[in-house]
Amino acid sequence: MPELPEVEVVRRGLERWVAGRTIEDVEVLHPRAVRRHPAGGVDFAARLRGETVGVPQRRGKYLWLPLAGRDLSVLGHLGMSGQLLVQPADAPDEKHLRIRVRFDDAAGTELRFVDQRTFGGLSLHDNTPDGLPDVIAHIARDPLDPLFDEAAYHLALRAKRSTVKRALLDQSLISGVGNIYADEALWRARLHYERPTATLPRPLSAELLGHVRDVMNAALAVGGTSFDSLYVNVNGESGYFDRSLDAYGREDEPCRRCGTPMRRRPWMNRSSYFCPRCQRPPRVVS
Repeated sequence: MPELPEVEVVRRGLERWVAGRTIEDVEVLHPRAVRRHPAGGVDFAARLRGETVGVPQRRGKYLWLPLAGRDLSVLGHLGMSGQLLVQPADAPDEKHLRIRVRFDDAAGTELRFVDQRTFGGLSLHDNTPDGLPDVIAHIARDPLDPLFDEAAYHLALRAKRSTVKRALLDQSLISGVGNIYADEALWRARLHYERPTATLPRPLSAELLGHVRDVMNAALAVGGTSFDSLYVNVNGESGYFDRSLDAYGREDEPCRRCGTPMRRRPWMNRSSYFCPRCQRPPRVVS
């Protein structure tokens, strides 16, 4: 599933190619693509005709298109394989094209939602006073947000009876961090994923937060992380940060710091990658 850097790359592409354009027509080609819009595809399309797209926004891994002058937004759920592509209007349809958005200008491009596995979709929602779609009002700010409250984050982290990786993936505490970048930040901080949050002193949690930001900014610089053709930006180009990963996906490869073979362990229906020497597990107190 796309993480914050991948979603931000898509948001920036949409800001360049879609912001300020007025919607002429919407074509819903698969009902599952609008299943989060209870009124269905016909209503979804009708309510968007004639609306103008504002500047695309993101919080954590959530992306939305505000409608200019309205307290409404189109929320994009990318799921496991969703893609928002800006394509020439005369380009052949993708095999898994689910929604097409046409504009009333002469730019010659349209917005397409393509989703092979149909886990994602688009939906229309009322905005909160802060401008967020109401269904994601509970999502915390992400570490790249200028208004992210570091002091409150450190206090909440220490107070949370959890382990450090679970806390990093808790979207109500800090948004946008997924499995890949959590493993990368933990490796950089030399922290085991099962370290209890209550044992993290402020300097160490601040260091970890700094590594989270660093790894996300590094991924942003090269367009995100891509392991297959399912993650692309709005122009259909894949990201290349996977070539720079230090932990994730490197089972049995030498740690880039000490040379010890990296390990992988099952974790919450996922995997955690770590160095057994640099990231020693916490001591069990009997």
